[in-house]
Amino acid sequence: MNALHDKADEIAVVGAGLAGCLLACFLARRGYPVALYERRPDPRTGTPERGRSINLALSDRGLDALRRIGLDGQVMADALPMRGRMVHPVVGEPGLQPYSADGDRAINSISRGALNNALLEAAAKLPGVRIAFEHRLVGLDPGTGGMTFETPSGPVTETARVVLGADGAGSAVRGQLLEHDLLTESVDFLDYGYKELTIPPLGGDFALDPGALHIWPRGTSMMIALPNPDRSFTCTLFWPTHGTASFASLGSPAAIRRHFAQHYPDLLPLAPNLVDDYQHNPVGVLGTVRCDPWQVNGRVALLGDAAHAIVPFYGQGANCAFEDVVELDRCLDECADDWAAALPLFQQRRQDNAEAIARMALANFVEMRDKVASPVFRTRRKIEHALERALPGRYVSQYELVSFSTVPYAQVRRRVRRQYQVVGAVAAGVLAALAGAAVALGRGRRG
Repeated sequence: MNALHDKADEIAVVGAGLAGCLLACFLARRGYPVALYERRPDPRTGTPERGRSINLALSDRGLDALRRIGLDGQVMADALPMRGRMVHPVVGEPGLQPYSADGDRAINSISRGALNNALLEAAAKLPGVRIAFEHRLVGLDPGTGGMTFETPSGPVTETARVVLGADGAGSAVRGQLLEHDLLTESVDFLDYGYKELTIPPLGGDFALDPGALHIWPRGTSMMIALPNPDRSFTCTLFWPTHGTASFASLGSPAAIRRHFAQHYPDLLPLAPNLVDDYQHNPVGVLGTVRCDPWQVNGRVALLGDAAHAIVPFYGQGANCAFEDVVELDRCLDECADDWAAALPLFQQRRQDNAEAIARMALANFVEMRDKVASPVFRTRRKIEHALERALPGRYVSQYELVSFSTVPYAQVRRRVRRQYQVVGAVAAGVLAALAGAAVALGRGRRG
């Protein structure tokens, strides 16, 4: 690192998670001195928190960001491509539902911790980047860029030219802006939580097909499983947080085994530590964060989950945050590095897109939980794939546009609505023609 710069010239990035580390890389590449602050100890030297490892489904938007800093090859070396959903019914054999019409396109199962460490290493190697762990933000002056951190050795004060909050859904930067009455916030929690379980390797190999995202849809609840490079699967169980069919409703080991034997019979033999995982892994919360504005006076700004956390059911949380970083970089280019112009432009460009994916993620929860097992849903997907093959480039499903393109999310929603209107009109025309033919045939017979 170049130690000659004045700390007051630094761009402070609060949060050394995925978005913060990527942001530090992009800013350092632009020549900025960067101070990266993280409340946790260095994750490269510790052990991951139990039950908090939700795998990422990295797709084209996230890969596009990694490609721009030359990290895509390293990250993809340990990725496991998933080409569809493998749906597990209570009774019967699992069935694969491909993500794309040709069956070849895939989202990628990535370890959140491994990706975070790769990005952290990349940031640490860049000149001008200073990383401070165990620094918890407890004070912020939005007018001056002054910050106060709690650290193991006592309070520390710092100043930065610009402060960027990339510190997640529970953002301390957002909290400070709220305390100063500089933004409004809404947090809509689902009445569902999540708990992680593990399927270990079986005989040294994967216990399930590693080329798919596995899903157990059960109406009011569901479970998914993503493969890991060590041939295990990380399972995430999504359940109501209250009521008779909720996490709290299973107390004893016998009750846990009985429930899984009834509702997830194929899982029980594959998860020898299921009861221990269930009893000791925490229940995580799920919700959507909205706030406005995302920036104050071109001096302090939020991005990623700190500005717009979403539920994980489209696998787009990290992809969306990475896209934020790319867009901010683009805005700095267009505004000649004038932060006072770039930050409002960034919000203008990204806010509608963040809202669009938030809505799509909530809708996809209902689809995964309730619909994927239904014959009507499977038929509709087959028709969609047939239309994609018949009209290449003209008809593209919402899933493909979200996961396998960088078309802005808001444009995806508008395009999909238009497609549905056209398909509905065509279907109505075909039905009308068939009805007319039937009437004419009936008259001919009577004549």
